[in-house]
Amino acid sequence: MGESVRSGDVRRWIMSDYMIRATAAGGQVRAFAASTRDTVEFARNAHNTSPVATAALGRLLTGSAMMGAMMKGEKDLLTVKIEGDGPIGGLTVTADSRGNVKGYAFHPEVMLPPNDKGKLDVGGALGIGVLTVIRDIGMKEPYVGQTILISGEIAEDLTYYFTTSEQTPSSVALGVLMNRENTVRQAGGFILQMMPGAAEEVISGLEEKLATITSVTALLEEGKTPEGILEFILGDFGLEVLDRMPVGFHCNCSRERIAKALISVGKRELQKMIEEGETIEVNCHFCNHHYPVTVEELKILMEQAR
Repeated sequence: MGESVRSGDVRRWIMSDYMIRATAAGGQVRAFAASTRDTVEFARNAHNTSPVATAALGRLLTGSAMMGAMMKGEKDLLTVKIEGDGPIGGLTVTADSRGNVKGYAFHPEVMLPPNDKGKLDVGGALGIGVLTVIRDIGMKEPYVGQTILISGEIAEDLTYYFTTSEQTPSSVALGVLMNRENTVRQAGGFILQMMPGAAEEVISGLEEKLATITSVTALLEEGKTPEGILEFILGDFGLEVLDRMPVGFHCNCSRERIAKALISVGKRELQKMIEEGETIEVNCHFCNHHYPVTVEELKILMEQAR
């Protein structure tokens, strides 16, 4: 999976994952495909997720990475939240336009029996709820779109979101395959989108091709790369790969950010922590990195607090 590297305030992990952007049918189809095994395995290890939580979080990390690549600005930021009444409670993932993602499950320890197809029951784990997409693209207010969960299986929910909230007919496939020892064996996905004015024969031909695919993890198990996946689906439609970019789990948490968060709780709360006389530990939600803060450090922070 690779080593952890610090660059200034950024925690970044070296991974071999990547995604590609492409078009087909003379620009009538926009396509993205990603391989994300290392990213999802890192998230599993960081959050100690159960198999069903790994599948849920891994699917959303993969989908969000590709959705982030749809944005153009260097500082653009995407947040995708799922909140449901199932035992996991929900997921939160953020992504930028450069393939960096981070995320967490509300209750990562949840265990569930397989669904009626013998697969990890992601839909049962998330339950009935809502999908919220927040795009901060440098405007005065961020764009917020929200739809209900159709199945809780995530790919279908994102397909529904694109079609209803963004009026873009799309096909989303996301998958995570686990090893027997509960590490991640395969993870990846694709997003296909029909552009306005797409010809009926292109749409019907694509639908026929998609109907032959059992799952995205089956394609990955066959050894198909992101290029191979899109070639398999769009090879007859004049596939043109535009670019390739790395994908990785990336968190910008730091001691400085933790200090600011502690200062923001105010003097009264900091005084209580100091009076308890013990080093406290602050955890980052997104990467689960632990930051110990001593009583002496708390006293310094209290001087800066209101």
